[in-house]
Amino acid sequence: MKANYHKGSHSVYSIYLHLVFVTKYRHQIITDDMLQTLSEVFQRVCKANKSTLIELNGEPDHVHLMIDLHPNNNISKLVASLKGASSRIVRKEFEKDVQKVYYGKPVFWSSSYYVASAGGVPLGRIKQYIQNQNGFD
Repeated sequence: MKANYHKGSHSVYSIYLHLVFVTKYRHQIITDDMLQTLSEVFQRVCKANKSTLIELNGEPDHVHLMIDLHPNNNISKLVASLKGASSRIVRKEFEKDVQKVYYGKPVFWSSSYYVASAGGVPLGRIKQYIQNQNGFD
């Protein structure tokens, strides 16, 4: 996948995030139908935040997301929006399945998450580029 550069009024940017959300207590509850619903919710939340969900996949106890992030976003607030909206909708649409595991508690995701920048040039090349600048002589 090639990084896309976006132009703002005063900036050019390319920010990609790799996020991982884990279910509460790592319960293996996510089904293919839930994953489809999660995809729809994540796309809506990203769009509302001027960002784009590029990829989503997962396993029964976690999901991986790749997001093309708009620089106006605060990552922790975006994560809170993604997790909050998706938890609320999944608990409503798959109420029976979720209650079997969480016994009516209003939970779905663990409070923790993983985030890393993704895409672009490898760090070693950026470091080398900076080191090779002429300096202030």
